[in-house]
Amino acid sequence: MRAQFVMSEIGVGLRRNLTMTFAVIISVALSLALFGGSLLMREQVSRMKGYWYDKANISIYLCNKNDAEDGGAAKDAAADGGAGTGICAKGAVTAEQKQVIETDLKKMDLVRTVYYESADEAYKHYKERYGNTALASVITPDQMQESFRVKLTNPEKYKVVTTAFAGRDGVHSVDDQRKEIDDLFRILNYLNYAALGIMLIMLVVALLLIVNTVRVSAFSRRRETGIMRLVGASSFYIQVPFIMEAAVAGLIGAVFACAMLASGQYFVIDHGIGLREKIELINFMGWGSVLSKLPFVLLIGVLMPSMAAFVALRKYLKV
Repeated sequence: MRAQFVMSEIGVGLRRNLTMTFAVIISVALSLALFGGSLLMREQVSRMKGYWYDKANISIYLCNKNDAEDGGAAKDAAADGGAGTGICAKGAVTAEQKQVIETDLKKMDLVRTVYYESADEAYKHYKERYGNTALASVITPDQMQESFRVKLTNPEKYKVVTTAFAGRDGVHSVDDQRKEIDDLFRILNYLNYAALGIMLIMLVVALLLIVNTVRVSAFSRRRETGIMRLVGASSFYIQVPFIMEAAVAGLIGAVFACAMLASGQYFVIDHGIGLREKIELINFMGWGSVLSKLPFVLLIGVLMPSMAAFVALRKYLKV
């Protein structure tokens, strides 16, 4: 098979169906950019989970005098037929209760570290974080709650600690930061699924365009293929130029998709908008993650149109 003949036929086919070829390139580029973006988003979410789950703590807030007064009033209201939960109704946490809670925490194999935060320390941290708000000016140290900050060896099993200490005497509430993180990741996963859905729609559009482009190209060159059939050319020899046309268009689209992914990393994450510097709380991916996805995008950009063209030729080009 002469490579020069094949290349010339590819050029002729691309020029004859220039507008459809352009539509194929754009569709492939958008669908593969969404595909690559979905892969990167999934890796980013996994990285963020590992980063934030490791930092997530369980906070066991202890009853103070204000909680005890509110709890006692709620208990009395419930006894009179009103609404009330009676949290901290037995009074503020005692030194003995704090000791028992801390001892029980340290006995658990699931617990890695336990840090006690006093009311004064909680007040200091609150002033550092919300010192400029109106509420901070009226908050006093005695209104702050003592707490135990617990870090787990396996954050996935936070419910074990929550179940063991919620409702204990002296315990006001058990707050797990992982629940808030889960809500964030749930939203990110929904966005990822939406991107995958749009990618599938664009992929179907691209495949339909490829099939129609190959069909039109085969019809416009039916005389040439008829002559080649008469002189004994094989089916594969006749089909190769059409398959290569689709592959070239797909490759160009894949190159554009790779350019979009690289541009997103450069202009959105690293420079330009510079999310890496503006949002320091997020451990953004580096170029290694992006570059590792580009060969996969290029491979799909070549194989997908080639397979679509091959199937279309078997149906519309009888040789």
